[in-house]
Amino acid sequence: MPVSKKAPAPRVLWKGAISFGLVHIPVALYSATTDHGIDFDWLDKRTMDPVGYKRINKKTGKEIAREQIVKGVEYEDGEYVVISDKEIAAAYPKTTQTIEIETFVPANGIPFVYLERPYYVAPINRGAKVYALLRETLQRSERVGVARVVIQTKQHLAVLVPVGPGLVLNLLRWGADIRPWTDLPLPSEDAKKAGLSERELKMAKQLVDDMSADWDPNEFKDEFKDEILRLIDKKVKAGQTETVTQPEPEEEQSTEGRGAKIIDLTELLQRSLRGKAKAAGEEEAPPPKAAAKKRKPATKTAARKAPVRHRRAA
Repeated sequence: MPVSKKAPAPRVLWKGAISFGLVHIPVALYSATTDHGIDFDWLDKRTMDPVGYKRINKKTGKEIAREQIVKGVEYEDGEYVVISDKEIAAAYPKTTQTIEIETFVPANGIPFVYLERPYYVAPINRGAKVYALLRETLQRSERVGVARVVIQTKQHLAVLVPVGPGLVLNLLRWGADIRPWTDLPLPSEDAKKAGLSERELKMAKQLVDDMSADWDPNEFKDEFKDEILRLIDKKVKAGQTETVTQPEPEEEQSTEGRGAKIIDLTELLQRSLRGKAKAAGEEEAPPPKAAAKKRKPATKTAARKAPVRHRRAA
C-alpha cells in the first residue's frame, strides 16, 4: 500500500559491556520492537502546516515562554515542591555504560508482569566468544541474569535472557511499581471455595485443549491499522491528498563506541571464582557506627506529607 515503509536498518541505541565477576563482554543494544501503529500528525487545516504542542497555562489558557516553566512534584492535594533543573541533574544516576549483573535467578522465576521493554544484545569489538559463553551457560543452567543498567540518564532494573542465537535485555518494572493483588475482588484460589465443580473444570479444560495451538505471532493482525490503511489507499486512489512541507531536521551527531580490551577468558573466570571463594571464607567486619546527627524537629508541613506522587508537568 502507498503508506507502507521499508523497515530501517537496525540502529545501535547504546554501547557498553555486560559485567559479571571480572568478565566484561562488549555489546551493543538494538531495539527488539517496532511500532506499526498509525501516527496521526496535527495539521493546520487552513495552510496544511504541521502543528506542534504548545505550552499552555491551564488556568489562563495562554501560552507561556519556556523559561517561565519550572518542575514541581505534588506531595499532597494542591501542595507542590519545586525542584530546580540543577537539583534534578544532580539526582541522575552516574552513567557507567555497563550492564552490571547482580545475580542469576531461575529462568521462570520472574513473573511476566515485571517485563517492560525488550532490547536485542549483540557482541562488538571481538566480544563474540565470551558472549557465546554467557549465552550457552545461561541456557544450560536455565538461569537469567538480573542486572542494573543506565540508559539515557535513567537507571533500570533488567533481566538478561538467552533466546535462540542471542541475548535479550528486557527492562523490568521496579517492585514498588507493581500493585498487589490484595485490593482486588478475586475469587478464592481453592476451586471448591470458588464454587467450581469437577464437571465444569473438565469441560473448561476440554475447551482449552480444543482451542490450543503453537504460538504464531503472524496469526494475529492489528485490525484497526489495516482498516485505516485501506481507507488511506482508497483516498490516495481518489486523489484526496494534501501536500505538507516538513521543517528541515537537525543533523544528529554521530558517536563512536569505545573499544574494549579482551584478555584471557579462562583467567578472568578463575579470578572471579577465587574472589567469590575468598569472600565467602572471610567474616564481614561490622560497619563503623556513624555519629548520630541532630535532627531538626519536623515542621508542620513535613509532618503531614503524604508519599510523593510523581506527575508530568503540563
